[in-house]
This record gives sequence, structure tokens and C-alpha cells, in this order.
Amino acid sequence: MNYTIGVDLGSTTTKAVVLNEDSVVMGRGITNSRSNYEVACQVAMGEALINARFSLLRGELRGALSDADLDRWVGQIERLFRAEQYRSQLTVLTRELQRFTKRLLIGGGPLQDAVGRITGRMHDEIPELYAEGTRRKSDFFRDLAGSRYMKLAEGEARDRGLGFDQVVGLFDKAILDVENSAEAAGRFEDHMAAAVRAAGADDTLARAVSAIASLDLRQIGSVGTGYGRQRLPFPEGQIKSEILCHGLGAHAMFPKTRTVLDIGGQDTKAIQVDEQGIVTSFQMNDRCAAGCGRYLGYIADEMNLGLHELGPMACKSSAPVRINSTCTVFAGAELRERLSLGEKREDILAGLHRAIILRAMSLIARSGGISNEFTFTGGVAKNPAAVQALKGLLAENYGRIDINISDDSIYTGALGAALFALRDAARTPHLPAVH
Repeated sequence: MNYTIGVDLGSTTTKAVVLNEDSVVMGRGITNSRSNYEVACQVAMGEALINARFSLLRGELRGALSDADLDRWVGQIERLFRAEQYRSQLTVLTRELQRFTKRLLIGGGPLQDAVGRITGRMHDEIPELYAEGTRRKSDFFRDLAGSRYMKLAEGEARDRGLGFDQVVGLFDKAILDVENSAEAAGRFEDHMAAAVRAAGADDTLARAVSAIASLDLRQIGSVGTGYGRQRLPFPEGQIKSEILCHGLGAHAMFPKTRTVLDIGGQDTKAIQVDEQGIVTSFQMNDRCAAGCGRYLGYIADEMNLGLHELGPMACKSSAPVRINSTCTVFAGAELRERLSLGEKREDILAGLHRAIILRAMSLIARSGGISNEFTFTGGVAKNPAAVQALKGLLAENYGRIDINISDDSIYTGALGAALFALRDAARTPHLPAVH
């Protein structure tokens, strides 16, 4: 089966979308962006292809099982697959931690023993971590394993008289090798076989899984885009601007779209497109990250909250604070000043979200305003307070406007890139795959 892939390398996350030759999305993948952009690209593409095979598995079994049984069984297989994937990565992490411990000769035996106890507990926790109904804070191995390692390292350092920075420093070194390791990623076929055994699947289901696992997926085109697109391991001709990809991706999701607002980690884009999804005009913020996802990340850090907690907390506000500046550099100082004046956290956050959207509204106005359907994309489109502020300001300035927000809005740029790759492949059907 032939496919094309689009990669959107953002400042905070890297996304990939796989399309078949009928422009149907087969799979999506996402990972946190790293200093090694090539690794982030490969991880996101690998995740998209895994997701594609699970989508194909659903299609293979549809009709053979009821919808409820299909959801239950594929959900179980995917959960067990992820557990095997995590186990494979953790095994390599354990080995690398021990290697660095021996090389550095810091603390001698006690440090080696501490690392062994930490990783041993992490291995023991895998069944619980991937048990049915368990909610994980992240599906990124670096984040998931890292948070647990830090917690266990804190206890080891306290109880054994070791330096916490010593123990944590080992993880920071070892994780880079794990992310670059093909062994750690493992083989899809091996993880699936282990998942099927653990699930106790019957012969019919096992054969379906085997057929999908062995299916030959052939890449016939790829296009990269995003904030870090120049660092992607793609030839120059396979790199497209964010503006073009977000415009085409939004049009593919919502064909009546004429205005697109994308707020990502590092920049904000207001884009006007025609009935074909071709960009007719656009405006971007300057190089400052004010009013973008990165700014919200700074605010979350200052408040000791998770980024996902900001929006829900802001929505509880009854009296939003008026904030005129969203300067990232002064975010911490301004926040502390507001708190010292007795302002409530939810009111400050509501005011910050409104200020962010006000900046975006000025870009929309300069790009040509709003006509027909309006589409909001990017990671910030998942933030309920940002959506609430946007709806309010749109109503104030433009009256009733239909707003499109997809659950997959963060993949808009990658979708547009995959569509461009499909067009290129149609013109040059023998284009070699890029791995």
C-alpha cells in the first residue's frame, strides 16, 4: 500500500500525518520536539505509521465484530502494544543508565544500586501503568519515564544519602541515547505479537493482526513544514512554508473555510484562503513569542501548574483582570506582581487568555478580516479559555461567526504537508521514498 507523509516540526511538538492515495488520513503521530530535530521527525513518523496500522486493523475487523467488541478488542491490543513499546525503551534506558554510572565512577556501588532499584521499580510498574482505565499524564517516553524516574530518584537520594543531581544527571545523559536507538523503538511486528499473546486472541483475530503487521507500506512522497522545517532531514524541494500547509490543511478539514487562525508554540498566523485552499493573504506575529503557546508554558511554570490546567482554571473566572501586555520576558514578574496585589489566579489567567486572543485578532484584521467560515488550529485551539475568549471577541467585532475547531487541529500543518506530498507524487509517481 502506497502512502505519503507530512511532518510539521514545531517548537514544542513535532507532528506527522500519513495519507493513502485517496487522500484519506491513515495515521497520525506526535512527539515533543527536541534539540535533535531529526530524532523528533523520525519518532513522529514512526508513531504515525503505527497509528496507520491500527487504523487498518480496525478496517480489517469491521464486520467480523460488533462495534462495541471492535473498540474493546483493538483498544486492548493497542494498550498492550504500548506497554511492550515502553518496556523495550525502558530496557535500553536501564542499560544506558548502568553504562554511564560505570563510566563516571561517581558514588561507586551505592549509585549503581540506586539506579538498579529505580529502574527495577519502573519495570514492575508497567502492568499498572498500562492497565485498562489508567490515565497517563503523557504518552511520550521521555516525559512518562522521566517523571517517574525523578520521583523515585528523589526518594533514593533522600534515603541513601546520594546527591539528587547526580542521579538525575544520569537520566539526562542516557535518555538521548534511548531516543536515538532503533533497538529501543523495537519492531512493530514483535510488539504486536507480544500484545496478541498477552490478550489471548483467538486464531481469527491473531491472523488479522499478523496480516496488518506484515503489510508492505511504501512511502511515495514526503513534505516537511513547521517552525523548524529547515532542520528536517528532507531535500529542499520537499519543504513547504507553514502558511501554505496550514491553509491547505484547514481547507481539507473544513472545505468552506476562508479564514484560518493558527496559534502554535512559537508563532501566530492569520491566513486567508480561497475555495481551493490556496493562500490569498496572511499575517504573522513578529519574532517575539508573546501570545503563543510558549508564553502559556512560561505562565504554567510560574504557577506550578500543568499547561493543560491553565484553560480550565481561567474558565472559572468571574472578573477577568485587564492585561495589556503579553511579553514573555516579563511574564513571571508581571504575574507575581498581580498575585501580590491580591488578584485571583483564575482572574489573572482569564485576562491573559483574552490578551493573547486580542493580539491574534489584530493579525486577523490586518490579513483581511473574516469571511465565511472561520477555522481555529494549533495547540492553543485545545485550550477552552482561549476558545471562549476567541468566540467572545469574534462576536463583538464580527457578529455571529461559525467557528471550526477539530479534535485533530494540532495536525493541520502536517495534513497540509501530506497533501502537498500527495500532489507531488501524482506528478512524479516514481519519486523515491525518504526514510
